[in-house]
Amino acid sequence: MKKALLISALTLGLACPGFAQQTKILTADKGNDYGLVYSLPDTGLLITVTAKRTVYLAGPYAKYAKKYLATDKVISEGYEEWTITDVTVDRYGAVNPESQYIMTVKPGSQTFIAVNQDGMIQTINRKPAENIGEPLYRPAEQTPAEAIPTGKEYLQFVDEDFIASQSSAKQAEMLAANIMEVRDARLSLTRGTADTMPTDGRQLELMLNSLNKQEHDMTAAFTGNSYSETVTRTFTFVPEDDTTMTLFRFSDFKGFCSANDYAGSPFTVRVNVTARGSLPVDANGKEKEIPKDGVRYTIPGSAQITLTHDNNTYYNRELEFGQMGIVFGLNPNLFTDKKNPSYAIFNPITGGLLELGN
Repeated sequence: MKKALLISALTLGLACPGFAQQTKILTADKGNDYGLVYSLPDTGLLITVTAKRTVYLAGPYAKYAKKYLATDKVISEGYEEWTITDVTVDRYGAVNPESQYIMTVKPGSQTFIAVNQDGMIQTINRKPAENIGEPLYRPAEQTPAEAIPTGKEYLQFVDEDFIASQSSAKQAEMLAANIMEVRDARLSLTRGTADTMPTDGRQLELMLNSLNKQEHDMTAAFTGNSYSETVTRTFTFVPEDDTTMTLFRFSDFKGFCSANDYAGSPFTVRVNVTARGSLPVDANGKEKEIPKDGVRYTIPGSAQITLTHDNNTYYNRELEFGQMGIVFGLNPNLFTDKKNPSYAIFNPITGGLLELGN
């Protein structure tokens, strides 16, 4: 058995370049010796993991927060926190170079097959629909917080004396005095006792918002600040048999780590084969034989897929897989009958037969 294939990447495009599929229609002629070449897929898993990253920034005057702001709820040292928020699993048709076949067609036949850009069969005598298979989950674009704090926002509200001072204690004292002035100004506005009152409600709202921001940014110089963003990683995995493996590692403080980085705890994928594909049987219970030059397709098997991390189960479901099944075949004469030709639609994820008709 081939070993399971595992690839990790930052984007869907890097994780599996075959997802954006181009369909090709193949017809028989002298140029290809009236032979239509196609492949059957293995079934791969696209595992998308989304995490929330929260960054905590220490304030430069944290040690003075108790003295000037009467609080000890401060961030004294910067650090990060990571939490897994979402895990999704999609299947896709993975290229198997060992599953290539040829369908021989008689000269003059109008038979055609449709394959994707990797040569995996999609249909015979019918153009494939766009929705064959399963739609891939597309995570939202990774966008950081609208404004990532630098920890130096307070500098826009200080004067030249503050900048010239070489004493952090003196700077903390002046900054605390500025905070008190902002609070007094806001209180005067809300009580209607300010020397210059706004002319309408909208102007009052703008003035209060400005004062709130000033207080927030200057206070953060004592207590610290934080921001959050989402980070998404994708992994592709083609299982072959029963297996348990570390897909990656995840740390509460470092986030995504490689599988051999013991700074994180393992995010584990467990594959438990629940059924192997079996050949169809006739009325007497005897296994049918593949017709001569039969058009190959897969009778898939199935496996239970379980994803866990730190005693949390993020996914547990039984899925069909082409590589855990068996290859059978259809009589090629079905598709070359001039009076009543058949068509077939195949599952591009498992290689299974979805529909057979005239």
